[in-house]
Amino acid sequence: MGTKKTIRKILVVSMWLLIGGGMITLLAAAMRQQKSERCKDFTISINGAKENLFVDEKDVLKLLSTGTKGNIKGQPMSAFDLLKLEQLLEKNVWIKDAELYFDNKEVLHVSVTEREPVARIFSTTGKSFYIDMDEKKIPLSEKMSADVPVFTGFPEMMKRMTSRDSSLLHAIAVTAGFINNNPFWTAQVAQIDINTEGEFEMVPVVGNHTVKLGKGDHIEAKFNRLYVFYKNILSKTGFDKYRTIDVQYAGQVVGVKGYTTKVDSIQLRRNVEKLLQQARDMNYDTAARATAAQPVPYPATENNIPLNATTSIINDDGPNPNPLKLSETGTKPAGQDPKPVQREPKAVMPKRNN
Repeated sequence: MGTKKTIRKILVVSMWLLIGGGMITLLAAAMRQQKSERCKDFTISINGAKENLFVDEKDVLKLLSTGTKGNIKGQPMSAFDLLKLEQLLEKNVWIKDAELYFDNKEVLHVSVTEREPVARIFSTTGKSFYIDMDEKKIPLSEKMSADVPVFTGFPEMMKRMTSRDSSLLHAIAVTAGFINNNPFWTAQVAQIDINTEGEFEMVPVVGNHTVKLGKGDHIEAKFNRLYVFYKNILSKTGFDKYRTIDVQYAGQVVGVKGYTTKVDSIQLRRNVEKLLQQARDMNYDTAARATAAQPVPYPATENNIPLNATTSIINDDGPNPNPLKLSETGTKPAGQDPKPVQREPKAVMPKRNN
């Protein structure tokens, strides 16, 4: 009985030794084959932005050639340190992520994700840079400029970013992301100025007014209030009636009166009607559905306003039911000439094509 068990154990051990030896032999053969196999071809794909604005195949190929110290095609596959090449590509400020692999046909696949700028920032000292949704600073490119919202008045940063700078960059990224995703505001926002208190003041393309947005919180609700105000008030009175429009307070709009001329009012009304029509055509969901007879819901998190809260707009013609309240201040400045119809942004940036 003991002899049979011993023989069985010897057979089992021998079988596993043969299997292990076979696997080692196959692995060694595969390694020898891999060393002898060469890269037959390569493909490069660039993802991320709508267009490859700042990184192209030539840039990627140049970096790969540096990492492989020669031509990619024809080199032994064993000479490619894929992890090291990925890290080399990701050192480029415009590359967010890189992935490399060989397929079973000895073809090297290179997939690159480009960083996509969401805003261009001008500091108080005149320096300019982009940021992406990760709030990463990206330098300008000699190839071309990105058509993104412009923010001016950003405080000059030291080598180490302060918590205030970080919070401000976050607010800029959120605000720019909202504007970029809404065709109406993409066409209407010329630039956003940052005052010394870190508050946003929007300069519109149509109209001679400034919009006070306050801090960068609840930005969607603030633009929603402004859209309702544009639609129900300024589209009828003209976009130059108010010199300043303040939408930073929940549930209301504060307007500082300016003055208009007939020519300005007619032209501005046409311009805003065009913008509003574009917004309707593109189904500007939340704000476009707001009407004078229906309340516009606001997030419950904004100053604890309930979702069904409504107030009323008060203007020169009397109360008008609406989900906003308008407070007017100011009068026509004495002896002052009318302002032009269009307001030019202070930053040197090309205008968007509407």
